[in-house]
Amino acid sequence: MKSSRFAGARGRRTFLAASGALAAAASTGIKAQGAPIKIGLSIAQTGGLGAGGKAALLGQQIWRDDVNAKGGLLGRKVELVVYDDQSNPATTPGIYTKLLDVDKVDLLVAPYGTNPTAPIMPLVKQRQLLLIGNFSFEVNEKVQHDMWFNNSPWNDSVSWSIGFMELAKKRGAKSVAFLAADAEFSQNLVTGARNLAKHQGLNAVYDQKYPPNTTDFSAMIRALKATKPDIVFVMSYPSESVAIVRAVNEIGLGENVKLFGGGMVGLQFGPIMESLGSQLNGIVNFHSYVPEKTVNYPGVGDFLKRYAERAKVEKVDPLGFYLPPYNYAIGQIIEAAVTATKSLDQKQLAGWLRANEVKTIVGPMSWGKNGEWRIPRVLMVQFQGIKDKNLEQYRQPGRQVILYPENVKSGELKFPYEKARKA
Repeated sequence: MKSSRFAGARGRRTFLAASGALAAAASTGIKAQGAPIKIGLSIAQTGGLGAGGKAALLGQQIWRDDVNAKGGLLGRKVELVVYDDQSNPATTPGIYTKLLDVDKVDLLVAPYGTNPTAPIMPLVKQRQLLLIGNFSFEVNEKVQHDMWFNNSPWNDSVSWSIGFMELAKKRGAKSVAFLAADAEFSQNLVTGARNLAKHQGLNAVYDQKYPPNTTDFSAMIRALKATKPDIVFVMSYPSESVAIVRAVNEIGLGENVKLFGGGMVGLQFGPIMESLGSQLNGIVNFHSYVPEKTVNYPGVGDFLKRYAERAKVEKVDPLGFYLPPYNYAIGQIIEAAVTATKSLDQKQLAGWLRANEVKTIVGPMSWGKNGEWRIPRVLMVQFQGIKDKNLEQYRQPGRQVILYPENVKSGELKFPYEKARKA
């Protein structure tokens, strides 16, 4: 499979129809009739979001193959029309205009991430088009498009950090330190955490923002440690998350700290988890899916087995916990709406999604205000008993223990942090 890069109007279209799926359909005697249903999207295959984007796209491709093996939608084969947005938000308005006006796609899926998605929101609202989101955050807050439906398990900035703050409250925390990248996405999220902390009466003894892509955090960690906080909330991007974890393991945070983590992006990715190994122990961080029995929704285990086999060939994240199941679920959202309405009419599909719950491999989804989840389900998990150089351990229960929400809790918090990380 090849990914295309889009450069102005000269982007190369990548058609990702699966011959394997067609063969499977033929073997079962099922035949899709008529022109293919084209689903268009851009998704990062290069740039800062490229690693996650490649894994996410594989999730959508597996759904496409599955639905085509069953005969497609409305008796028609499903085809993905995909462009690489290169993790560059400036490319996405042109890509989506081309998908609509040149490629003539039937339905749209949003790019992976907040920054690439935000620029296309005015376009889809102006044209009154259905758009399924892909792990973005509050992109519809200002646009207020009533045909937007996000696939992400959060609905506002508070939903990212409430689990962390609730755990801190139960352990009697009185003070907090904040460390966050100086970027819109991370600052919006840490603002939600600050508001929660203030509401709970936590005293902010350290609050530092840093330039994105910072590589040396030793001075900041020493300064933070000196303030003796009870909890440390971090909002960082993958490369920064790795550097922060390494600095903390070298310097320590002090005996006062009960919880450390919160909003560190990257600690959900297989290659990073394998690289950090035991340095992850004790960290409490957000996640979307982990292989705990309390979230073993129908179909997710089978999907991850098949994903792992193809991930070896595609050379993408071998675990695929964070994005791929939710990208498979994007297909399930589309499939449910099209099947129920027997239509590709954008307004009919949007109306059905507003009124109904969709069962997916990552659990049920329903949408409320602004097309975000009606009830958020951001997991707070703690790394426990992690060994070095062992990727397979992460596929087993008990290594990423769910502490929040309570209804899917799978274990108990180990604290204080210094004790937990050395266990």
